[in-house]
Amino acid sequence: MIQSLIPVALGGAIGSVARFLTVTAAARIAPGWPWGTLAVNVLGSFVMGVLFVTLAQRAQLSPLLMTGILGGFTTFSAFSLDALKLWQSGQPVQATVYVAASVGLSLFAVALGAALARSL
Repeated sequence: MIQSLIPVALGGAIGSVARFLTVTAAARIAPGWPWGTLAVNVLGSFVMGVLFVTLAQRAQLSPLLMTGILGGFTTFSAFSLDALKLWQSGQPVQATVYVAASVGLSLFAVALGAALARSL
């Protein structure tokens, strides 16, 4: 069990730092809307689709890459908080668009990633 926890923990640290840097950079470039959280959710979903296909034969890498790095990188809890903040700040249309874009684009990205990986 400890052999699985170490790569998950290491990957989680890497993914969390990558998420922090991405969200921070996006907030500086385009303040006022959670572009960074949206970007990490869509990108993370795309990479998850690719890894889902490419790691099918190498399951030993899944704890590090999928659970650790992508688990730390993607931010569903942050997404939920961002949506709530938009709603509570009197921006229900923006909150609805943000939720729809996050879910829709992330589903599209995971399917695209899997399809791309299958075609290679």
